[in-house]
Amino acid sequence: MIPTSYPTSEEMARLTARMLLEIKAVHFNAAEPFTLASGLPSPTYIDCRKLISYPRIRATLMDFLTVTVMRNAGFEAFDNIAGGETAGIPFAALVAERMALPMTYVRKKPKGYGRNARIEGDMSEGQRVLLVEDLTTDGGSKISFVDAIRDTGATCAHTAVIFYYGIFPETEKTLGDHGVQLHHLCTWWDVLAEARVSGAFDEATLTGVEAFLKDPRAWQAERTQS
Repeated sequence: MIPTSYPTSEEMARLTARMLLEIKAVHFNAAEPFTLASGLPSPTYIDCRKLISYPRIRATLMDFLTVTVMRNAGFEAFDNIAGGETAGIPFAALVAERMALPMTYVRKKPKGYGRNARIEGDMSEGQRVLLVEDLTTDGGSKISFVDAIRDTGATCAHTAVIFYYGIFPETEKTLGDHGVQLHHLCTWWDVLAEARVSGAFDEATLTGVEAFLKDPRAWQAERTQS
C-alpha cells in the first residue's frame, strides 16, 4: 500500500531520530572515539542495519521514506527501485513493495564470474531508477552505484536514505554535480536534539558530540596528528 498522508518532514525527522535512539542504533563516545571506514576517528556511530529487526519501526520508516520521495520527486517519477549492496537491499525491497515497482540491487564491484554483473535483477534502458541506501556520509559510494545504474542505459537522478550525516557541506554538492538529488529522513542534528530531550546520553557526552558536529574535519585533525 502506498502511503499518501504523513507528518511534516520536521516531525518525521524527530520521530526517525527517536526510533534510532530507542533501538540503540546510535552510539556516542567522545572519550573513546570510533574508527570509521575511512580510518578517521568519530565520536558518533550509527547502525541502521538494526532497523530490519524491528518490524513496527521498520514499517513506519519505510512509509516515511516512500512518502518523502513521492512528495519531493513526484508520484510517478520512477520505474525501478535499486538497493546498494548490502545495507540498502532490504530497504529498497520494502520501498519497491510500497510503490508497486520492480526492485533490483547494485553490487559494489563486479562479482568476478558468470556475467560479471554489477546489477542484479531486471533493469532496462530508459528506466528511471531510485537508488535506496541506509545512510550517506559524504556521498562517495552513491556515485559509484549511480554510475553502475547509468551504464545499463537507465537514468538515476535521485537517491533516498534513512540517515544523512548532514555535517559535511560538500556532500549535496558532490551529488548535485553528478546530477543526483538526495532525499533523507534525519541527520545527526536531529538525533542530537532528540537525545537531549530524551536524556539518552549525559550532557558531557552530548557536548563532546556537538563539538564534533560543528567542525568534524578540525575535530578529526586534532586527533590524528602524530
